[in-house]
Amino acid sequence: MARSPLILAASATAALPRTAITSVSALTENSGGRFDSALARTDDGREVVVRMPANDEAAADLAAESRALHALTAGVRALLPFSVPEVLGEAGSGMQRVLVVDHIDGYRIDPAHLPKGPGYAPAIGGALAAVHALPVSIVRTDGLPVRSPERVRDDVERLLDRADATGRVGDDLMMRWRRALEVDDLWRFESAVILGGATSSSVVLVDDEDDAPHVVGILDWAGLSVGDPAVDLRWLASSPLAADDVHAGYAAAGERSPDPLLRERARLYAELEFARWLVHGHDAGESDVVADAVALLDALADGVRGDHIVPDSRSDIDDALALVESVPPVAAPAVVDTSMQTDAYDPEALSLYLSAERDRVAAAEALAEALDTADPDADTGAIHVDQLPTRDDVDPEETAPLDLDGWDDGARESMSGVASRTSDVAGASATPDTDGETPLRQPRTSEESTSTAVDDEEDAARASRAALRRWGVSDDTV
Repeated sequence: MARSPLILAASATAALPRTAITSVSALTENSGGRFDSALARTDDGREVVVRMPANDEAAADLAAESRALHALTAGVRALLPFSVPEVLGEAGSGMQRVLVVDHIDGYRIDPAHLPKGPGYAPAIGGALAAVHALPVSIVRTDGLPVRSPERVRDDVERLLDRADATGRVGDDLMMRWRRALEVDDLWRFESAVILGGATSSSVVLVDDEDDAPHVVGILDWAGLSVGDPAVDLRWLASSPLAADDVHAGYAAAGERSPDPLLRERARLYAELEFARWLVHGHDAGESDVVADAVALLDALADGVRGDHIVPDSRSDIDDALALVESVPPVAAPAVVDTSMQTDAYDPEALSLYLSAERDRVAAAEALAEALDTADPDADTGAIHVDQLPTRDDVDPEETAPLDLDGWDDGARESMSGVASRTSDVAGASATPDTDGETPLRQPRTSEESTSTAVDDEEDAARASRAALRRWGVSDDTV
C-alpha cells in the first residue's frame, strides 16, 4: 500500500531534526512504483524530496542511492556541469528507510518521447559523457562496485547460461547473443564511472535564454560504479529516432578515447534486459513475469531475425579464392642497375688518389729494403754510408758543382736551408778531425740511429702528404 504524502512528511521530520514541514504534495517520478515520493517545503523556504521504498528490492536501491550521493563530494560535484542531489537527512533502514534530498527544478523526458535533432538529445549525451569522464578513484575509494571488461564479459556469459537453462529462449536469439559474446573486439573498452542504467527520464533539463535545452541535474545515482559506459546508453533502444543525436552529443563532449563498438554493446545490453527479466521471474516463481518476458523475447527474435549485433565482415574460403582469381598476374620486375652512380663519386679523382697511394707504399718498401741490406756496426748499431748500395759510376765522395751565378740572395738562402735539411736527414757530423779535414761521415751513436729512423718516417709522411696535395689539386681542376 502506497504511503500518503502526510505520512512521508511525518517521516521527513525524523530525518530533519529541528526542521518543520510547512506543505507537502505527491510527487510522481516515473520509477515504476518502486518508491513512495513527496515534494515538501520546509519552514526555511527549501523544497525537498522525501522518498521511502515500496519493497525490499527498492529498499536496497535507496540505500545504494544514499551511499553514492555521499561519495560525490563537493570536489567531485565541481567537475560536473550540472547539479547532483544533496542528502539533507535520512533515517531508518530497510522498508522504513527515508531519504530526504534537495529538489532540482526542471522537467524530464521519457525515452520513447525524446525528439531527434539538436537540443534535447545532444544535451543528454553530453551529460552522460561528463559522468563517464569522472575519475574512477571516487568509486574505488568508497568501495563501490568496480568491473573490468573481463568481469563484464563473464557476467554476460553467466546471464546467458541462466537464461538458456530456463528453456524459454529461442535458439536463434541465444545464438545471436553468444556470437556477440565471442567477438573479442566487442569487449575491448575502457572502464569508466557509470550511473549503472540511468535513462533520459533520470536527466533534468530546462530551457536557457536561447531556448536551447541544457541539463541542470541527474537524479538516479543508485547504480554508481565503474564498468562499461555502454550500460548508460542501452535505453536508446527505446528511442531509435534520437539515438544518433545522443551519440553525437556524447562523442562531442567526451574526453575519452573513441569506442568503436559502443553502440553494439549498448544494443546487446538492451536485449539482455529481456533475458534478465525472464531469469527474475523464473527464480521468483512468478508465472506472469515469465509469460511477459517470453512474449518480449519472441517479439525481439522476430525483429532481429537474420541480423547480427556485430556484423561479420569476414569472408569464407570460397570468397577468398574468388578474390585471388580475380587479381591480375604481376609482371616480372625489370632488371635494375644497382651500381654506384652518384654526383659525389669522381672516378678520375679516385684513380689519381690510388696512384699516389701506390707510389707512397713503393717508396716506403724500397727504403725499408735498403735499411735491411745494410750491415749495422756491431758496437754502435750505426750504418755506414759505404755500406749502402751505390752506383758503380758515381764516386760517393764526389759532389756535383752548383752554378749560383745570377741567383739573388733569397734564392741562395733557400738553397742553404735545403742543404741544411739534407744534411740533417743524412745524419752527418761536421766536426773536423785532428788533421783539419772534415770526414764525410762519422760512426753514429744509438741515439743518432734512432733519429735517422724517425727522419725516415717523416720523409715517408711528407711524401704521402705531397701525393695527397697533388690529388687535391687535380680534383679541384676537374
